[in-house]
Amino acid sequence: MSRQVGVLNALDLAKTQWYHFTAIIIAGMGFFTDAYDLFCISIVTKLLGRIYYHIPNSPKPGSLPPNIAAAVNGVAFCGTLSGQLFFGWLGDKLGRKKVYGITLILMVVCSIASGLSFSHSSKSVIATLCFFRFWLGFGIGGDYPLSATIMSEYANKKTRGAFIAAVFAMQGFGILGGGIVALIVSAAFNNRFPAPPYMDNPNRPTIPEADYVWRIVLMFGAIPAALTYYWRMKMPETARYTALVAQNAKQAAADMSRVLQVDLELNDHEKNFTTESHEINQNRFGLFSREFAKRHGLHLLGTTTTWFLLDIAFYSQNLFQKDIFTAIEWLPSAATMSELEECFKIAKAQTLIALCGTVPGYWFTVALIDYLGRFFIQLMGFIMMTIFMFALAFPYNHWKEKPHRIGFVVMYSLTFFFANFGPNSTTFIVPAEIFPARLRSTCHGISAAAGKAGAIVGAFGFLYAAQSKDPKLTDPGYPTGIGVKNALILLGCVNFCGALFTLLVPESKGKSLEELTGENEDENMNGNTNIVRDVNV
Repeated sequence: MSRQVGVLNALDLAKTQWYHFTAIIIAGMGFFTDAYDLFCISIVTKLLGRIYYHIPNSPKPGSLPPNIAAAVNGVAFCGTLSGQLFFGWLGDKLGRKKVYGITLILMVVCSIASGLSFSHSSKSVIATLCFFRFWLGFGIGGDYPLSATIMSEYANKKTRGAFIAAVFAMQGFGILGGGIVALIVSAAFNNRFPAPPYMDNPNRPTIPEADYVWRIVLMFGAIPAALTYYWRMKMPETARYTALVAQNAKQAAADMSRVLQVDLELNDHEKNFTTESHEINQNRFGLFSREFAKRHGLHLLGTTTTWFLLDIAFYSQNLFQKDIFTAIEWLPSAATMSELEECFKIAKAQTLIALCGTVPGYWFTVALIDYLGRFFIQLMGFIMMTIFMFALAFPYNHWKEKPHRIGFVVMYSLTFFFANFGPNSTTFIVPAEIFPARLRSTCHGISAAAGKAGAIVGAFGFLYAAQSKDPKLTDPGYPTGIGVKNALILLGCVNFCGALFTLLVPESKGKSLEELTGENEDENMNGNTNIVRDVNV
């Protein structure tokens, strides 16, 4: 295995080149689609309720029953969790490239199928929607460990954090894109098929054209994913996987020379070193070994717990911001709007939050992560989220007053800013750096799956928890909850716990992947022979 050190050193020292940016775009468009598909559902859930659960002459427009709303919002997360575990493991067993295209095909097919839900009955539509969104989530789940691992293994050590962060930052554009598409589609349909506010005629059913709006919004997510399929298939296997896991230094050197413009020459002994290296490597520890627990057990605990806690807060805020904005009356009462007008205003609110808080936070991370470090940014993000959550929660009645509502929106946007210039980015980056190559995709998948478990808790739990304590003010079919104020206090406490568990996560700034994982120690034990004869960087 020692002969592979030179290939890896060349990767760490290679200058930033066009192929690095190509890889960011190829992997990042997958994340654009991931975020678009996961978050656009929150824009159209109110519309689904009006279309399929309309009750004539009810004082309020139709809304999804609690169990249906929980399923529609949360089923994709269940699929994502499963996909992260399965494809993370498969990426270490078969290679990153072999699995990468499968996830994209799933995302394209299921995005389209989500908008083609069969029949017009509410049960059939919701059942098929949930079925395809589960498998959509399954494909999205695979994109997490594979994209992060591929980018970390291609990058040099100087700018690795920024490259992985840039891939993840496309999530912000995906959230923004979902809002913009919904704005355009709902505005176009509302202009062509205007309808009066619900309160003017509670007996009026939802206009039939509204059924096209949510379908178009969901299906649009297939387009960016489909556009990148060809280039994903053209990407070679990462040199680190080929050298350290597949034990083929010759192929790793050839692949790296072709895409990163690095010239490598191997002597005859090194070209035939594969079998010897493979025999040495068979005795190395696995995921469930004591040696792994000793070396990386606390690291895995740190990455899983911080991602779990972060996603409880992050997905609660994202999926139910429309409910929070309604509670503070930033969005008008549903009865005062038509179905398409309500969809437009929800999309507008989500787009503004994404534009002002979500997207800038991601790119602050890209710019500063290789200077400030992962640990500092994650700890700062959790602490600032805690502060802003408590600042929103404790004077909650103050923020509900009309003169202060804009202040609430600004503060709420800042919690998104520090989530993304903070743990939402770093929890994605660090697991792709600190685990051995043969377990990297698996451990990232486990960490990400823990995050999606947190998202499920947020999606299902916050839906009920944020309901008013007053039975008269709860949404139809819901039991009383603890109210938005207490729910925000609870999320603040969750963020504080995230700051504490961040202490288990090591700093990876400026270090090679092999230095972080201890793989270079194994190489040094067997004698360090450099295979690089001529490296032009």
